[in-house]
Amino acid sequence: MNENKTERLEKLIIARLRLVIDPETRADVIRMRLVENLTVTEEGLVKYTFRPSSPVCPIAVSLAQQIKIAVSQVPGVHAQDIKVENYVGAEQLTMLINR
Repeated sequence: MNENKTERLEKLIIARLRLVIDPETRADVIRMRLVENLTVTEEGLVKYTFRPSSPVCPIAVSLAQQIKIAVSQVPGVHAQDIKVENYVGAEQLTMLINR
């Protein structure tokens, strides 16, 4: 993949993530800035940070799963490396979501 393709893939991922809605705020995860530091490698590895809206967010696990599924549905994505931050169970959720 050249840089042009990785940029296109990143745009497709962001567009797909705009469809993942936080049910409490009814805003998408991109607008809420719950997904940050998004990078895409030439091999189709997508890295990003998931930051729930609060350290005790009751829907953090389900949102993380929805985000992972949404990213995986974008053609050209072959793997994901997700880091969870600013959440009481960040370490456990990071391990769970990267399985």
